[in-house]
Amino acid sequence: MATPPLEARHQPSGLNSLFNGNSLVNGSRLAFADYVARNRDMLSRAHAKLGAANLEKIVDGNAPFELKPPPGFSSGQQKTYRRGVLLTHGLSDSPYSMRHLAAFFQENGFRVMAVLLPGHGTQPGDLLEVTWQEWAKTVAYGAYQLAGEVDEVYLAGYSTGATLSVYQSLRDNRVRGLFLFSPALKITRWAALAGLHKLYSWLIPSARWVDIKPDLDIYKYESFPKNAAAQLYALTKALNVQLQQHELDIPVFIAASADDMTVKTSVTLEFMARARHPSSKLVLYTTEPEKIPPGFIEGRLELVNSIVPGQKILSSAHTAIVIPPEDKHYGAAGEYSNCVHYYPDDMEKYAACLKYPEQDFQGEVTAENLKAGIMRRLMYNPNFAALEVSMRRFIDDLP
Repeated sequence: MATPPLEARHQPSGLNSLFNGNSLVNGSRLAFADYVARNRDMLSRAHAKLGAANLEKIVDGNAPFELKPPPGFSSGQQKTYRRGVLLTHGLSDSPYSMRHLAAFFQENGFRVMAVLLPGHGTQPGDLLEVTWQEWAKTVAYGAYQLAGEVDEVYLAGYSTGATLSVYQSLRDNRVRGLFLFSPALKITRWAALAGLHKLYSWLIPSARWVDIKPDLDIYKYESFPKNAAAQLYALTKALNVQLQQHELDIPVFIAASADDMTVKTSVTLEFMARARHPSSKLVLYTTEPEKIPPGFIEGRLELVNSIVPGQKILSSAHTAIVIPPEDKHYGAAGEYSNCVHYYPDDMEKYAACLKYPEQDFQGEVTAENLKAGIMRRLMYNPNFAALEVSMRRFIDDLP
């Protein structure tokens, strides 16, 4: 089938390729509230230019945000708050995906800040020119701002956001612990070659893209450029160099899926096996618990069966970990269905998947799962409440 045509959203907006929180105001870095306001303005302009409907809803979901803990929690000894957490979303994603984690941390007494990575939240074309160093600058800024208000800095990230969180923690001795969800610690080597498209994509613009999709999701890009893969690959290479030079001795909480088709879960298991702190914990969703080696990271591993027959869930997925079933956009009765794996090769199945989501199987997009029938990629975690219990126990055991 012919490659779908490129549209306006597949071009850079000119507004969102660089970290935009570096300005100094009266000798100080831009306050986080001003950083949020600056990005909301940028998002409004970008989406208005595309003629987006529901502009306020789109900006609210894609914008960085902050939350303060409710009354009743002890104050910090040195700063205003005892604990704070910086949330970083994944590649092609947005801060919307971190909203439920943010509410959990707030309820548990954390000061919360969530950043927007450059290239995200506007249009897929903004990932064509971004570099991973701009993402790292954003996380470093967020950690700096958070450290100004809290005694204990924690970093939490999903997918690429988890990678960036580990990278920052190895360079920042203020970081006291990590929460990692579907961490992208290693991706396939083909991504290293993705940058070669620059040699010929001036002739064939579509060659700059891995996927050109309809982009029906207002909080996550469906289209995906090769540069995004190349930048993530470069980030993981830089991180692995740092991991060879430094031991990770802070508490680490990880939630991941053994069924993940986006990242290498085996590398996540190796990472956890090397984590030195005794409080570290891994929650692993799997359809085959018997394949986990006996005694593996004994005392640190919690296995969760990812098959839920009553909900036609065949497995967990990379996209499923951080969203509860109640989410109005991605949840069990959510407004969005992830069917892009059928587009454009099987438009009949793509249309059926979008039209009758209640009839679909759900899970990771594997060849085996696709044999079951029409299937959506799972976007929520049916065990999210149990995940919160596990995170709360981890927090209670923090030094």
